[in-house]
Amino acid sequence: MENVLSKDWKNIEWVLTDVDDTLTWQGKLPPETLIALNALKQQGIKIVAVTGACAGWCDHIAQLWPVDAVLGENGAFTLEKGEHGISLTSSVPLETMRSQQAELKSQVEQLLSQYSDINLTLDQAYRLCEVAIDIGQNREPLDPRVIEQLVAQIHQLGAHATASSIHINAWYGEHSKRNSAFAYLKSKGLNEQEILDKCCYVGDSLNDQQMFETLPMTVGVKNIEHYWHKLSHKPSLVMSQPGGFGFSEFSQQLLVLKNEN
Repeated sequence: MENVLSKDWKNIEWVLTDVDDTLTWQGKLPPETLIALNALKQQGIKIVAVTGACAGWCDHIAQLWPVDAVLGENGAFTLEKGEHGISLTSSVPLETMRSQQAELKSQVEQLLSQYSDINLTLDQAYRLCEVAIDIGQNREPLDPRVIEQLVAQIHQLGAHATASSIHINAWYGEHSKRNSAFAYLKSKGLNEQEILDKCCYVGDSLNDQQMFETLPMTVGVKNIEHYWHKLSHKPSLVMSQPGGFGFSEFSQQLLVLKNEN
């Protein structure tokens, strides 16, 4: 697997990135991550976090981290920094998504009653649109076969479901990391070809596959190798370090390219 950026990456102006186990590692945010994000920003590169994280966590990221925007709960809403603070927008009214969430939460809780030791995430109360199941954040990692079974059962409800390294995220609606990312970038004036030429994505798990499939320049941090045999669409590069350390490794390479004469 390649782990060195080619000269084609010199045109990158937007870095889109997953958060959990891509910018973080083992439940912590390495200082190297914030240093890398800040260095990219200083170079004039736009940074967009594209994550399944809850609205409460996304608000923290948008308020305090050196990013331009956060697409939260797998693209359900956008938190964007502006001159007058943070703005929240969504393609579907939040009231509609909250109603759908309440219905799905009841269905998922009924589903989990079949399992003795699987629960919703501790941050469920801070979610606007999704229902999330803890598969490894505050518990021992769940058996992959059980994860696959749960995702299939949620799909049978007519809902979307994806598994990250720590959560199963479930929702009703047509938003996704890919759909929302493209809509956001187009709202910033980029056309389809410019998105392909100037934007890259960094991720770590199965729920990043749509982005790996769509963008030609994509990065996996080293821990993506854990899912390698399950990925239908793989990143074009894999870093030698995991999580935020791998993101920092990628950022350093990109900055070297951007500063070459």
